Amino acid sequence: MEIRQAEFVVSNSDADKCPQTDRPEFAFIGRSNVGKSSLINMLTARKDLAKTSSTPGKTQTINHFLINKAWYLVDLPGYGYAQVSKTNRAGWSHMIEQYFLSRDNLYCTFILVDSRLEPQASDVSFINQLGRMGIPMALALTKTDKLKQHELAKTRNLLEQELLKTWETLPPVFVTSAEKKTGRKPMLDFIETALKARR
Repeated sequence: MEIRQAEFVVSNSDADKCPQTDRPEFAFIGRSNVGKSSLINMLTARKDLAKTSSTPGKTQTINHFLINKAWYLVDLPGYGYAQVSKTNRAGWSHMIEQYFLSRDNLYCTFILVDSRLEPQASDVSFINQLGRMGIPMALALTKTDKLKQHELAKTRNLLEQELLKTWETLPPVFVTSAEKKTGRKPMLDFIETALKARR
């Protein structure tokens, strides 16, 4: 897939005010500081489509970007920053939960996981929560350029083994690096295939 156009549409703190569900959506979410904005910018080949920051939890709204006038890329708030709901240990805010419950045009959610860390409870809990809700998903291991191949293999294996405690078949896993543009073509090909399959 070639990204010819990528434009910001709207930010919302209320899922009910998101754009009409007339175009497919692909959402991106992860713990704070996982490199989500950098990955989005790498995928769309835009320097500052999504705003990057060294401050965890910078994204606190639902941000829609229209890609090729055909589908939405949705940048969701992280589930690890301090202002998440205290009543939900998995880090689910009401806004995010309502987004997943209301978007029947959501084709896939990419859950970003920091490849440098052993499986984090918040990641595993969030992945399992989406699985119970039946939300289509894929995993994207980020910042893989920071690791040697055997280190990456180890952390990926640990994550997969942790998920296999509750999953029979694991979601697709993409190895990515915003720095080296690793994973760009596989992820865009995956999105293109999903779009064609749902027509």
